[in-house]
Amino acid sequence: MWELDSAEGHRGRVGVLLEDGSVPGPVYYDIGSGASFHKSAEWHIYDGTLGAPRADRMRAACACGWYGEAAYPIEWDRVSSREPYHYDTSGPQGDWAAHAREVAALARPLPEDVAALLSRLRTRVDELENSDILAGLRVMGELESAIGCSAPYFARAATGAYPEEEIARALGSTRAALTTRLRRYDRPAY
Repeated sequence: MWELDSAEGHRGRVGVLLEDGSVPGPVYYDIGSGASFHKSAEWHIYDGTLGAPRADRMRAACACGWYGEAAYPIEWDRVSSREPYHYDTSGPQGDWAAHAREVAALARPLPEDVAALLSRLRTRVDELENSDILAGLRVMGELESAIGCSAPYFARAATGAYPEEEIARALGSTRAALTTRLRRYDRPAY
């Protein structure tokens, strides 16, 4: 899975297409006794073995439901069954990264002074990782306290004034990720 900080809930992966252009469902494996079956939709399992259909192309896919338009051929003779992650999936990954950047570009921009402050804060916190871990932990506590005080207000005010789709878009988020975030912000701190 691929993720960008600026596109919450937009997790990318390699999707596959069968020869007829259809998208296969997950592959189920009976691994022995028991009522449950293991399932997988990892791109490399669609190699035509163990009851899986054989995919001939790959493309980018996102957890939000977006799929890349470009399809890339899969050369199965170059895919290692032991290390399929060494196969070149840079085409789909680049397509997904462009999608995630588009999502982030549509998000509400941070005020410039806040963006600069957050950038300096991230740099300083990174420095603390190497110099004073306890001070870094104290900084995290202060940030959590600020979030705990202000986030419920912003969450309630936003949901009272805007539809969830607009809030998600403004945050560069998916609706599912937004729901999780709002639930976390609205949780009592005791």
